[in-house]
Amino acid sequence: MRKKSGCVPVQRILLKISGESFGSKEPFEMLHVDHIIHDIVDAYNQGVEMGIVMGGGNIVRGAVLEKKGIPRTTGDEMGMLATVINALILRDLLRLKGIKAAIINARLIEGIGEAYQRDKCLDYLASKTILLFAGGTGHPYFTTDTAAALRAVELEAQCLLKGTKVDGVYENYSPDLARARKLDILTYEKAIRARYQVMDLTAIAFCMENRMPIRVFNLMQPGNLLRAICGEIGTWIGV
Repeated sequence: MRKKSGCVPVQRILLKISGESFGSKEPFEMLHVDHIIHDIVDAYNQGVEMGIVMGGGNIVRGAVLEKKGIPRTTGDEMGMLATVINALILRDLLRLKGIKAAIINARLIEGIGEAYQRDKCLDYLASKTILLFAGGTGHPYFTTDTAAALRAVELEAQCLLKGTKVDGVYENYSPDLARARKLDILTYEKAIRARYQVMDLTAIAFCMENRMPIRVFNLMQPGNLLRAICGEIGTWIGV
């Protein structure tokens, strides 16, 4: 996934989209969804096989609920349900563009999508269907970052793409990016040791164990998904 001249991506990726991409102030605000859908369609039309894991922070945040006395397990269960809501939105927006998309749930939810089965997912990818993985890992205490790492490895993706609001990983990060230094390449070990907070440490460790490269990039800028797939932008995390 390093930079290639004249790159035409024909490969399999796992894209992680945060809930904030759908909207952070009000649920279903969907500030950036139009251009994200456009980017996904562009990648699809270039022959990219794609799985997408989405967060649910635009609807509910377990950490906020925990401060109100709600147990972590309950907050995480609510968060998993929130990702199903976002998957439904994304599925229908893709279908409006004529793109085949299927919701795959970590747990069976009768009437909504299907329960995860690796072989069925591989068949879907081969038939050019975008997979929308909802429900995280299906267990509390694990983030959607970890779910994305798990699905990327299981489905033998070439790279895990983490779409964020910044264009990579920064040393001495602060809101004033002019005072920070962007890292183009980063080892798993340094990402874990320095705790850059761009991805859950469990997810990075799992990717390191399975040699799954990660690219962190700014998904909020139109056109960036294909550029990230081609290795032109963002921070590459690997061996």
